Amino acid sequence: MDSLLILIGALMLVISIVLSPLSARLGMPVLLIFLIVGMLMGEDGAGGIRFDNFELAFLVGNLALAVILLDGGMRTRADTFRVGLRPALMLATVGVSITAVGAALVAHWVFGLHWIAALLLGAIISSTDAAAVFSLLQGRGLHLNERVSATLEIESGSNDPMAIFLTIMLVTLASAPDSGSVGQALQILVQQFGIGALMGVAGGYLMVAVTNAMRLTPSLYPLLVAASGMTVFAATLALDGSGFLAIYLAGVILGNKPVRMMPMILQVHDGLAWLAQLCLFLILGLLVNPSELLPLAGGGLVLSLALIFVIRPLAVMATLWPFGFNRRELGFISWVGLRGAVPIVLALFPVMADLPEAWRLFDIAFFVVLVSLIVQGTTMAPLARRLRLEVPAGEDPYRRLPLDVAAAGDHELMLFPLRGEAWQQPRPLSALKLPPNTAIAGVFRQRLCHAPAPDLELTSGDVVAVFSEPERLTELGKVLSGRHAPQHLAERAFFGDFVLNGDALLGDVEQVYGIEFDELPPELSLAECFARRTKGHPVVGDKVILGPVTLVARATDADQVTKVGLKMDPQIAK
Repeated sequence: MDSLLILIGALMLVISIVLSPLSARLGMPVLLIFLIVGMLMGEDGAGGIRFDNFELAFLVGNLALAVILLDGGMRTRADTFRVGLRPALMLATVGVSITAVGAALVAHWVFGLHWIAALLLGAIISSTDAAAVFSLLQGRGLHLNERVSATLEIESGSNDPMAIFLTIMLVTLASAPDSGSVGQALQILVQQFGIGALMGVAGGYLMVAVTNAMRLTPSLYPLLVAASGMTVFAATLALDGSGFLAIYLAGVILGNKPVRMMPMILQVHDGLAWLAQLCLFLILGLLVNPSELLPLAGGGLVLSLALIFVIRPLAVMATLWPFGFNRRELGFISWVGLRGAVPIVLALFPVMADLPEAWRLFDIAFFVVLVSLIVQGTTMAPLARRLRLEVPAGEDPYRRLPLDVAAAGDHELMLFPLRGEAWQQPRPLSALKLPPNTAIAGVFRQRLCHAPAPDLELTSGDVVAVFSEPERLTELGKVLSGRHAPQHLAERAFFGDFVLNGDALLGDVEQVYGIEFDELPPELSLAECFARRTKGHPVVGDKVILGPVTLVARATDADQVTKVGLKMDPQIAK
């Protein structure tokens, strides 16, 4: 065993983790930092490490992406499929194909590639990356409206099969032009999606049953889930299905069913996903030599900018226009076509097949990923806020601890730190309006635990321990939140001063507030107004403007708006 290699690998991990806070300060994706550290430690960098083991890089890449997709799937709420599934699947199939063809046209023109090689490059860089999207959406403090976030998350988790299918088909065609046919290619595509979906769903339900049936030491539950997920991934690959789709769907099912010790599982898998991303981007950074990227910089920049500003927007507009997205949402989804580890891993296929221009394709794909992470990754959060796609969010607990006791049911112990301006003035515990089936366990202050009493005053710096069920998290977060939201996300500024039921009729609203809505019939309910404007899939934050009045969806249940905020034109309000 070479202790020097272990030392270098460990130091690379330490350096990457220590530098990760720069991500927030510089506004760049943390994954870009990992990639740069890998490049600096490579043959052209200060480390001088020569690494060209593509088989090992390919294995690490696939395993790391599987871990990342399992974690992302467990954090995807089933409710998001209500609004995001159909548009995401269109983007993941038709959108990927449009992107591949568009990128091939530009690559053929810029680099003079043969058409097969150009199409292969287009397929390699056609899919967005789950690692990059999940990292940025969950790590930037963004709480986007459900229609946008659901579409992006489901797309990034499900578009790999199409990109892999196109890449394998074109590598096969480039290696043996006379092999295969269109019929065989379509059969492979159906097989990838069909077996991947079937194995993912079956594997997910089996993982739920096994996890709940076992009585283990708490720390073993996350390992059981990880091992089971990798079993589903490998078994699907053995059956020639999409292992990535299978493990993502298995994660979705696991994350949306009652599972023993789920908060601990999520906490450990968060660390596993970060470790996977670290190892993946470090090893991919080692594979490339910056000196080999310089001759491709001009053409690579043209291709990258064409992807960002032309090809991705065309693919989004062509696939999402029937689903009720507004212009701001379409613009943001067009911008968040992040490329990350997946294109680099796919670029290893032609290298391992020993195709004539394989190295060139690998370097071009790597350059495109760098530009995407720099340009799109650094501007995603500011753009979301500029386009006003955020919705108000409550405070998440600092820690969630499962009780794992039959008598406690689904209850967990949650710790909420009190902070912000709202808690500068002390207020009694009795003033808290807690959700049903919830109780205060204690209040921590200056290392002391205070028993809950109605006259106990809460103030900034306290940590409140609460027994509650997971479905009460949103309500609890609003009660115990003290953070100072931006002005446009403050409850009253965002939703308005008045709260109405979704089943209220427009005619009743007209009579109460003395306003006439000439555009719509008075017998229409407020919920039906949103259903018409959003093509049946409203989400919190949707708006319907009726003359001087703006209706804002405040709460939804399935595809029905249940609470509506009413904002009046200031001149009318006076």
